[in-house]
Amino acid sequence: MVRKERFLLPALLTVSMIALTGCGSDKQTDQAMKVEPKAAAAGPVESLDSKPLGISEGRTTEGMLPVYFDFDSSDVRKDQVSRIQVNADFINKNTKYEIRIEGNCDPRGTNEYNMALGERRALAAKKYLVNLGVSEARLSTVSYGEERLLVQGEDETSWAQNRRDDFVVVQ
Repeated sequence: MVRKERFLLPALLTVSMIALTGCGSDKQTDQAMKVEPKAAAAGPVESLDSKPLGISEGRTTEGMLPVYFDFDSSDVRKDQVSRIQVNADFINKNTKYEIRIEGNCDPRGTNEYNMALGERRALAAKKYLVNLGVSEARLSTVSYGEERLLVQGEDETSWAQNRRDDFVVVQ
């Protein structure tokens, strides 16, 4: 008796499911899903002539360059000053853009330490740009620490690529 119940219950459930799930009419479903376009919902027509900004190096917006740092340092290196100058020229030329400076670190060190170091790096670049005449109101900073590695690897070349500030247009 128990054996019959063991097979009877799943069989009844299967038959019930098949009987209860019927096919709906496609025409009714299609009509119910149609949305009438409203003229007020359409936004203003935008020109397609503008060229979208791409990425030049790292995660930096085209027209600017990332700035690289030494291990465990937030000081702008002398060989990176020309890169900051390029960024300052780009920002001053394109006055409608707002820029986010993203501080990054290699994966060595704790998450907390790297978040703080990434913030110090972003703030150092921001201070340098302000000293070069960029409006501070157009600059924001964020630290990603070691969370957004650009290059995976456990060698000095990989780590050096991850110790950087990226400059991103946020408009």
